[in-house]
Amino acid sequence: MGLTRLARFAWGVLLYNVGVILWGTYVRATGSGAGCGSHWPTCNGDIIPREPALKTVVEFTHRATSGLALISVVVLGILVFKAFPRRHHARKGAAASIFFMLTEAAVGAGLVLLKYVAEDQSLGRALFMCVHLINTFILLACITLTAWWVSGGPPVALRRGGKTGLLASSHLLMLLLGVSGAITALGDTLFPASSLEEGFAQDLSPTAHVLLRLRIFHPAIAILTAVVLVVVVALADDGRRTSGRLGRVVVVTVGLQLLAGVVNLLLLAPVPMQILHLLLADVVWCSMVLFAASVLRDEGGAVPRDFTEH
Repeated sequence: MGLTRLARFAWGVLLYNVGVILWGTYVRATGSGAGCGSHWPTCNGDIIPREPALKTVVEFTHRATSGLALISVVVLGILVFKAFPRRHHARKGAAASIFFMLTEAAVGAGLVLLKYVAEDQSLGRALFMCVHLINTFILLACITLTAWWVSGGPPVALRRGGKTGLLASSHLLMLLLGVSGAITALGDTLFPASSLEEGFAQDLSPTAHVLLRLRIFHPAIAILTAVVLVVVVALADDGRRTSGRLGRVVVVTVGLQLLAGVVNLLLLAPVPMQILHLLLADVVWCSMVLFAASVLRDEGGAVPRDFTEH
């Protein structure tokens, strides 16, 4: 496989994995996580469920697409190892992608086997959801960097302080925002409100479940993160065309994400808005990963073809 086709395949693997993640949101938001019972990797004891209910179809589809996601990342790794020499940064990205895909599968299996699905309200489930979110974002970062490097992107040169510190801090803040978002989404699923007034009353009630008391922090963290990302993009932009374009994508998507968050709140978190909200979060995350890779690039590297042809 030529490098151009390999690059397209790598970006395709990234897009496919984002799609699988969004379908996982649908599984959680519709309470279909227990569609295969507490069985894993089988579904209610069967490899292919017979006469399944709708929730079983939803959960089984997620498992099947997740299995294909694992295969796609492994195939990408094999192709990258064949195409690039030893110690090449693309190989490191592919190896990291496989590792975090395996941990992603392990966390997903844990959710099922520990019965942290459907109507479970335990703190253990919330903790697993947070770990799942962090692992997912790291996985996306690894696949994104692999695709970037396969496309001709230079290796990242980390330096103490300066832009490296700014970009690292912004990514940590995004992970915190993602964790708060996961808690909020779980609270919305387990304790749906019929109106905004009821939702606020739930949040402020001294007897409310901890998931409800925590979700009030998500909007504040979202606004803080948005401001920080805009400032970091402005300060870290190195003036290159690639960095400038990626920075603009980050800023625009952050604005759309805030708007989607407001709409999601006003509409009481319908499933389509939850999926759109997560999609925008994934775009912001991957765009910031690429922006950081461009800014922190090794000065001797070549600019990726995919981002400079136009």
